[in-house]
Amino acid sequence: MARYIGPKSRIARKFKEPIFGPDKVLEKKNYPPGQHGLSKKRSKQSEYAVQLQEKQKAKYTYGILERQFAKIYTMAQRAHGVTGEVLLQLIESRIDNVVYRMGIAPTRSGARQLVGHRHITVNGNVVNIPSYILKPGDTVAVRERSKTMEVISNSVASSTNSFPWMDFDKTSMSGKFIAIPERLQIPENIKEQLIVELYSK
Repeated sequence: MARYIGPKSRIARKFKEPIFGPDKVLEKKNYPPGQHGLSKKRSKQSEYAVQLQEKQKAKYTYGILERQFAKIYTMAQRAHGVTGEVLLQLIESRIDNVVYRMGIAPTRSGARQLVGHRHITVNGNVVNIPSYILKPGDTVAVRERSKTMEVISNSVASSTNSFPWMDFDKTSMSGKFIAIPERLQIPENIKEQLIVELYSK
């Protein structure tokens, strides 16, 4: 399974946002990486560069590579509704993202690993495809034999996540994907309209 394994602080500094979670490096160096990071003479970005950067930010935030991201965009384009909003809703409905949102894993990359290693079930059946898209009403749970795993129990115990479109019971380590989230409910700072404009060229 392909994934980004490069320096995360460098990417966070590039977008000036802690897209991989709290980052001490970003707090100390809140300017872009590289020789000219502090320069005030950095050239003004073109419209295309701004749109591309927003797409890259979304990809890094959710841990999705180019081909898969383009595939999700095509699905969003064919669906009813505003393309940009549907794009984010589809990404938020992925099993890896839901496992992360429920607090079963501390990071999205950790959630993908749990799914890929067959520790997660959907409606009682093991699902090992991180890009699997949930439907409202689906039940997501930690597989019975995986509940004692330290990485899972620690994450569940320390999690304070709470989102209106899903619920999670820490005791049973299972939850329900209640509904597809509205755009205003999604906390990620992503300007999806710029991504739509980029793909529309």
